[in-house]
Amino acid sequence: MEYHIWCDESVFKGEYFSNFYGGALASSAHVSEIVSTLNETKAKLNLHGEVKWVKVTDNYLDKYKELMSCFFRFMRDGKLKTRIFFKQNCFQPRGLSREQVDNEFFMMYYQFVKHSFGFTYAPIFQEKVQVKMHFDKLPDKAEKNRLFKDYVYAINTYVNYKNLFLRRDDISEVSSHEHVILQCVDIVLGSMAFKLNKMDKIKHKDTGRRGKKTIAKDKLYSHISSEIRSLYPGYAFNVGINTGRLEGERSGWTMPYRHWRFVPSNSAYVPNTK
Repeated sequence: MEYHIWCDESVFKGEYFSNFYGGALASSAHVSEIVSTLNETKAKLNLHGEVKWVKVTDNYLDKYKELMSCFFRFMRDGKLKTRIFFKQNCFQPRGLSREQVDNEFFMMYYQFVKHSFGFTYAPIFQEKVQVKMHFDKLPDKAEKNRLFKDYVYAINTYVNYKNLFLRRDDISEVSSHEHVILQCVDIVLGSMAFKLNKMDKIKHKDTGRRGKKTIAKDKLYSHISSEIRSLYPGYAFNVGINTGRLEGERSGWTMPYRHWRFVPSNSAYVPNTK
């Protein structure tokens, strides 16, 4: 057995929330089914190019809704897990070095990869289980990208990761155009950044009304939100905070969908920070 993880990043500096990262995890036993079904759904909907949050319009809204329902169906069936990470701007970190400030993007990304999927609570397998990580093209210079992947590889050395095994060659940069799961992560991640940064409230200065694209994106966010709520009937999902541990301490591993609002350990609450 092996696990595949697809990771993406979105808004780095938002008005209210920043450092958005997202990822999806699936075992090799389910990858082929998930990929083929998502691609078949895209073809049926005449979505022949890469689907992305920035492409959402009123004309494509129903198609994107159907694709998202297909994506969440795999979470409901226990074949896929999705994790979203972000930081609220009003929690201001204290005492950061110049190096930490300069490397904020990768340091936050590393925290997401290391902790969001609950590796420490993974089952104890009879043999080592290989993990393969696929990052959407990293946005920095080659040397910084390489150092980041070296840090991700060092996760391998943590004893509490049991028998999950990560090889350096299995940490790769990929094109989202070729990975439909990564495209779906982009849509979910983009919808969260959109809602949390109140982009659904933006109006044209001339008309005082929201544009058609903004309305379409808001409707797609609402659809995604309803899909999340359907995973946990009776649970009051809150988009801006950590998802509750509905399945006990192992929830980081077992739950199909989770949010992590990162709050620096040494931080100060500064109200109305943008």
